[in-house]
Amino acid sequence: MITARDIMTKEVLTVSPETDVNKAARLLLDNFMNGMPVVDEQGNLVGIICQSDLIAQQKKLPIPSVFTLLDGFIPLVSRKNFENELKKIVASTVAEAMTPNPITVGPESSIEEIARLMVDKKLHTLPVMDEGKLIGVVGKEDILRTLLPCDENSQDTQE
Repeated sequence: MITARDIMTKEVLTVSPETDVNKAARLLLDNFMNGMPVVDEQGNLVGIICQSDLIAQQKKLPIPSVFTLLDGFIPLVSRKNFENELKKIVASTVAEAMTPNPITVGPESSIEEIARLMVDKKLHTLPVMDEGKLIGVVGKEDILRTLLPCDENSQDTQE
């Protein structure tokens, strides 16, 4: 059985909550990553910042839909969702744009469990935690590599 430990990236690039969103975007692009963990000063995982979090800044602010009933306005969207969207659009630091409390997996999580989480929750990057410590990340690319025959995997490293 293939586990997270077998396919994870062990040398994890992280950012702090105070990192500027432009710097985070540059790190993601330069390192060909979709997402990276956000850790505090003590090294605790506090969130994950993904390309989609940063792309959200390019959206126009949606005006919440409302309808009137007896001269009162009733919103058709959650105020909390609207506020979260607004925060991401105007974010200047990773803390303002990141997804807090990310879903994580353990080192012994099976590739099937990881794939299910990624598909069901629409995730691209999962931090791998062991006894409360960040030990790696698994991305969709890591799972795709397992689909290639062994000779193709080794051929990529020889080129």
